[in-house]
Amino acid sequence: MKNQRIVEEWFSHGNKDIKDARFLFDHKRNLETVSFHIQQAAEKYLKGFLISQGKELQRIHDLVKLLQDAIEIDSSFQQFKESVKKVTNFYFESRYPIGYEFEYTRSEVKEALIQVTKLIKLIKDKVK
Repeated sequence: MKNQRIVEEWFSHGNKDIKDARFLFDHKRNLETVSFHIQQAAEKYLKGFLISQGKELQRIHDLVKLLQDAIEIDSSFQQFKESVKKVTNFYFESRYPIGYEFEYTRSEVKEALIQVTKLIKLIKDKVK
């Protein structure tokens, strides 16, 4: 694997985010904060995967773009196209004024947590 140490660092940071998301979700904390950590975990794992494949680090937060790059390498990432659209919105809606109020339901955040956990598992399997 190329850049193994850097990839491991990305995954380590992603692990912290997904663990924080699970803890906060399980303890019924603010869903906006939970969703931010879900997005961050997906972003860090996707960046780690792309770096492991020899790609340059992209300083973006758009999971749709990162996933598209992963799909170009391995089509099995295709299954996450819809879920990363929602999770990308978590980042922007929680960090920037968007001109309208938004609210996540617990079931939406739970589904995002499930999907990102599956994405992380796929990435770990691919990078072994």
